[in-house]
This record gives sequence, C-alpha cells and structure tokens, in this order.
Amino acid sequence: MSLDKNLFQQPPNKLLAALPASDYERLVPHLKLVSLPVQQILYHAGEPITHVYFPDKSVVSIVTTMEDGSTAEVGIVSNEGMVGIPVILGDNTTTTTSFVQIKGTGMQMNADILKAEFNRGGAIQTLLLCYVQAVYSELAQGAACNRLHTLEERLARWLLTVSDRLESEDYPLTQEFISQMLGVRRSGVTVAASTLSRAGMITYQRGHIRIVNREDLEATSCECYQVIQKEFARLLGKKPSNRAKKIF
Repeated sequence: MSLDKNLFQQPPNKLLAALPASDYERLVPHLKLVSLPVQQILYHAGEPITHVYFPDKSVVSIVTTMEDGSTAEVGIVSNEGMVGIPVILGDNTTTTTSFVQIKGTGMQMNADILKAEFNRGGAIQTLLLCYVQAVYSELAQGAACNRLHTLEERLARWLLTVSDRLESEDYPLTQEFISQMLGVRRSGVTVAASTLSRAGMITYQRGHIRIVNREDLEATSCECYQVIQKEFARLLGKKPSNRAKKIF
C-alpha cells in the first residue's frame, strides 16, 4: 500500500499517538500501513502471533470458538488499541481468534520487534501495560454484563462501543453477525434491535446500523458502558466526556 507520510507523523491510532515523540519515531521504521479487509484473520487460536496491529478506522473482533463451532466475542479493538496483546505478556499464542469485523487500515508491526521495544521499559511499556489493564477491566465488566443484563441493554452497549471505536454513528453490521458476537440467537437480536428501532434510537437497513438518538441509546444501555468508558479514560490519562469517542 502506498504510504501517506501524514499517517506516520500524526498516527490515527490513539495508542501510538499517546507515545512521546521520541518513542514513536523509534517505532516508525518498523510500522507498515496495511489494508484490513472484512473477515481477514489476523491470528488463529493456538497459532503463533507473528505480527501485531494498531487499527485505524477498522474494527477487529477477538472471539472464542467452541467445539460445536459457535462463537462469542470477548473483545473488540479499533483505533484506541492494539491487536496481539499476548506478545507483550510473555507468550505469543492464545485461545482466541482475531479477525476484521469492519474493513479499514492499520499499522502492522513484527511481533518480536514490539516485544523487544516493550522489554526496554520506559514510556512504551507503561502505556501498553495501562492499555492491558483497561482491556482487562473491559473483559471483567463484560463477563458480568453478559450474566446480569438484558439482551437489549447489552446490544445498546455493544452498538455504542462500535460507534465510539469507529468514530461514526453509521456503520455496516448484519444481525447475524451481531448474534455471533453477542453469543445469542439471531431471533433474540432481531427482537432487541426492533425494540431499539421502534423507540427511535437506531435504524437498521440492508446491513447498516445508524444511531439516530445517542442520548436515549446511552440511557438504555446498562451501566457497563460508562464504567468501561471511564476506565479507559482514567488509564490512558484523559478526562471522559459525554461522547466516548472524544475520550482519548
């Protein structure tokens, strides 16, 4: 892919942008701008992670697959973070699979190089560890949310999260895909989405979701949305706002 020098001078990925200039400049020679088409697998469960990714406008899902083939999303990454966390935690394999949910671009980096940079300590290590803690908090909150909250609340939270990560309120998602990510039947998603649509919070047509009343959608979402939003803001050193996409 042809390179846009501005992407390297002002990285659209917020994790990279949070690094001190000297640390980021040291990474630049090792970053490669790549296309991330829909359904591209970034790493498979049980296989070595050879590259890490810092997405831009793309959205990447981290999923767990059961023996019967059923899947559930356990994480979502976009321009706020990095795909390939196990690399900096002392290993390079995991039980999850990572694939592109919404197409876009991202910065690709050799996993061994990032691990070496992380082991140097300093700002890179501190920032990535804060990001890992934020992701841990998101996973913990999500586990409780899936157990305690209604599908309608969970769907509202998930739609808001995708919107925040994409910095857009109009994006492509099918109900079948949403059902796989939430680990529920498609019929359940249809009912929950219809409820949100009738209430004037979203519109759904031809595989596209559009948030038309964000305030009501946030009110419908469980408290987990705000908890996760504030924790990312706290750990990455910025003040939260009414719109999560302005956090970082």
